[in-house]
Amino acid sequence: MAKRTKAKAKTKAKAKRATKKTAGKVSARAGKPSPIPQGYRSVQPYLIVDGAAKAIAFYKAAFGAKERMRMDAPGGRIGHAELEIGDCVIMLADEAPQWEAFAPAKYGGSPVSIMVYVPNVDAVVKKAVAAGGKLTREVKDQFYGDRSGGITDPFGHHWH
Repeated sequence: MAKRTKAKAKTKAKAKRATKKTAGKVSARAGKPSPIPQGYRSVQPYLIVDGAAKAIAFYKAAFGAKERMRMDAPGGRIGHAELEIGDCVIMLADEAPQWEAFAPAKYGGSPVSIMVYVPNVDAVVKKAVAAGGKLTREVKDQFYGDRSGGITDPFGHHWH
């Protein structure tokens, strides 16, 4: 009887470890995928740009972005791409009028700002401007404790 109990305990422990390994991936019981894919956050920025390939090159030069994936679309455009900046993913694509997905210029600019926390804001803003960004807010110590500045990228998106 003791051996059977130990065997049951081992089986339960094994099942518990398997459940921990699959947590966040696929529910062991229901077989359903997680609502948040592994490696993503609950909120993911998705940028629409006119010239996604050039935008990817800019984000790499300005922010040290790493390209995770790229799906080409007909006509040399990008249908979907993903970049890592720090510990976050930014998704982007070329404009797609058939889906009412337009770059900021269509609306006269973007009302949205993207906040990026970096170890050396002065260096990153300088690099972003050198890569083609437009300085929109000088880097300085803010009253709320952050040292920050801002640029608008060549595609109309605001970064602070």
